[in-house]
Amino acid sequence: MLERRELLISMAVVAVVATSGCSPLAADVAAQAPVRGTPGSAGVGDSIFPGAGNGGYDVAHYALDLTVEPKSRAALSGTSTITAKATQNLSRFNLDLSRLTVERVEVDGTTAKFSRKGNELTITPSNPIAKGAKFATVITYHGTPKVLPGLIGGSQDGWIKTDDGAFVMGEPLGAMTWHPVNNTVHDPATYDVAVTVPAGLTGVSNGRYVGKESADFGRNTFRWSNRTQTIPYAATLAVGKFTLETGKTKAGVPIVNAVDPRHHASSRKALEEIPAIIAWGEKLFGPYPVDSAGAIIDHAPKIGAALETIGRPVYGKTPTSTVMAHEYAHQWFGNSVRFSDWSQIWLNEGFATYAMWMWDEERGRATTQEWFDGVYRVPAEDKFWAPVPGKPATAKELFGDPVYYRGAMVLHKVRQAVGDKVFSKILKAWTAEHRNRTAVIEQFISLTEKMSGKPTRKIFDVWLFGKGKPKKP
Repeated sequence: MLERRELLISMAVVAVVATSGCSPLAADVAAQAPVRGTPGSAGVGDSIFPGAGNGGYDVAHYALDLTVEPKSRAALSGTSTITAKATQNLSRFNLDLSRLTVERVEVDGTTAKFSRKGNELTITPSNPIAKGAKFATVITYHGTPKVLPGLIGGSQDGWIKTDDGAFVMGEPLGAMTWHPVNNTVHDPATYDVAVTVPAGLTGVSNGRYVGKESADFGRNTFRWSNRTQTIPYAATLAVGKFTLETGKTKAGVPIVNAVDPRHHASSRKALEEIPAIIAWGEKLFGPYPVDSAGAIIDHAPKIGAALETIGRPVYGKTPTSTVMAHEYAHQWFGNSVRFSDWSQIWLNEGFATYAMWMWDEERGRATTQEWFDGVYRVPAEDKFWAPVPGKPATAKELFGDPVYYRGAMVLHKVRQAVGDKVFSKILKAWTAEHRNRTAVIEQFISLTEKMSGKPTRKIFDVWLFGKGKPKKP
């Protein structure tokens, strides 16, 4: 019960709020008024994947505490704690999650309502979240993760089972097969991953290896801390009979390699090249943009792909150093300088492929010109020349040979036009100006003209955006 004096003060405050709103005390009362929020968007409008990602908030950190039992019906269980900041007054928000069953959701310690529709997990907190407020969402979930069906033809996207565990290749959208996520290149975050696995298996993720500790029921927990801003598809989890091998780059960056024993001998030579590849990349592209390095080499004979998961690329079999150079180039081109839309993927794959050609040249193998000439020999009537690498029209075109190899040809033509010294300066300027940011192709075209003083746009019009096989001058 209010005392009479307090009641009079309270009545006066209400009167001031209703009229002038100028009282400091009134401002405090007004600040406590309920937030009227609106729903965050269920998609960010990407031209290839318009429903991917979500609006209304910005994720700062994912803390994943997971248990993986490869032989269990529910192979994955755990909790995800997502720390984020509201970018609008938020009444509800979405996360992307495929197939897995959500048991409970809390927002800032209070149980929240949730619903599912397809890959959308919609969360309604007990009270709207004010714009600018930081909030924590804890999601408890379980299930049997699977690859995403039919997004990019026959390619595997997401959780890939192996004979002793699994690994994640999350490009383009497979991140949502193993944890709730804002699945867009526009929302990078840091990660802490703790993965508990049966004795005899090892759990691996990105970032620095924190250590191993014993858990209940004959299991072990492996902890990883990734402090580099990471887009969802560049995060990974792998479980198997790995051996962990440690080292350092010449600059002191810690290296942790996780190798399936069946590839231990065959991978030795390639893994020893990691410090040299990173040092070579720093010479050409600028400072290494990740706080860790290494590789995950699993045994998946039917998976020929590799993925540039941040600092620790994933391979389904023993890679060559040429392939490793491609994936490490992505640490600059794709993981640090990020495209703004999936249709701009040439900024990732064209650059990483040309870097691979440059690495081969550095190592005394095929020169960049020999690579170029070999690709140019593809007949004009071949379907290779049909898609436009600068603007893939469908998801199936994203990871086709034209984006990679014709994409690399574009950079070779630019290099020939501006000269080696200027080309090197362009690459370093590009990675410096857009470090940990998104970019578009038009910005790179403008940069080449600005730094070279030459009209390079015609090269891009013909080789990147032109239809059919260009005439070789």
